[in-house]
Amino acid sequence: MNGAIYHIQLIDLLWILIPVFIVVVIYMRWTKDRSTIFYALFRMLIQLILIGYVLNYIFDTSSSYLVILVLSIMLVAASIISLRPLQHTNRSLYLYSFISICVGGIFVLLIIVNGVLDLAFWYEPKFLIPISGMIFANSMNAVSIAAERFESEINKSSYIDARAVSYKSALIPIINSLFAVGLVSLPGMMTGQILSGVDPLIAVRYQMMVMLMILGSAGISVAIYLLLLKK
Repeated sequence: MNGAIYHIQLIDLLWILIPVFIVVVIYMRWTKDRSTIFYALFRMLIQLILIGYVLNYIFDTSSSYLVILVLSIMLVAASIISLRPLQHTNRSLYLYSFISICVGGIFVLLIIVNGVLDLAFWYEPKFLIPISGMIFANSMNAVSIAAERFESEINKSSYIDARAVSYKSALIPIINSLFAVGLVSLPGMMTGQILSGVDPLIAVRYQMMVMLMILGSAGISVAIYLLLLKK
């Protein structure tokens, strides 16, 4: 058992479609939206299959230029997706989103790479790309929540009040996860490492790093975005 790695067969993934089917039915009945969730599922499947092949290639080549290109694409995609819930967007908002996620994410990423992990080469793709993905994705989600909340609050309150409500709302999921980790849930990285046979005490250290880097990057990114909106 110790050190065993369990491989999921593609056919076995069909089981998880049972609860997904239930959610799809509820979503379509309650929201009357018959396309978004299917489109999201389709994109998820295609993107994950493609990234599997891409990561194999990147890990084999281990090129710093290729890693920078991947990170750039991730940042641009995150900045665009983060504003998806807004009713009204413009080029300035997309620029603000990109700047906020880029500054907050890269700042924390540099600390992780050079301080916490102390990698021999900063561009080691098997470390840098997954960690960057976690940082950018959580910053994206936080900025998305803040942007949507700010858009609704600014019409009925001052900038200061709207900023406070938006910032607090954006960090609710992350702060909830801080309360719940280890008590309610064993998050993704920790679970994956334990299933791969890593000592739980080592897995805990990595999970601490992940939780702290997510809070730091998301909190900084949202703050920058809301400050830029003051213009």
